[in-house]
Amino acid sequence: MKHRGSKLIVLILIWALIAVAGFGSAIWQLWNRLMPGLFGLPVIGFWQAVGLMALSWLLFGGWRGAGGLRSRRHRGGRGDGRHLLTDEERAHLRASMARDCP
Repeated sequence: MKHRGSKLIVLILIWALIAVAGFGSAIWQLWNRLMPGLFGLPVIGFWQAVGLMALSWLLFGGWRGAGGLRSRRHRGGRGDGRHLLTDEERAHLRASMARDCP
């Protein structure tokens, strides 16, 4: 059983390295083909592209769509909190929206 767990960890690390290399290379190529010509920005290296990917992951939420609290919204469910309202509150909300939103 212990051998299977270590095999899984190695497999996950290999897939993570492939993902970082693939996405980093894609960002690197796209940046160097588009940004200098469009905006006059400098050409970047691979590791700068990986750093840019990590920064954007931190700033814009990372694994937000992969599951958790927000997953109902991505699957088309009503994840907006309307199901928490009583019928009276829902009617009041509809009336106020009809009044305020032309």
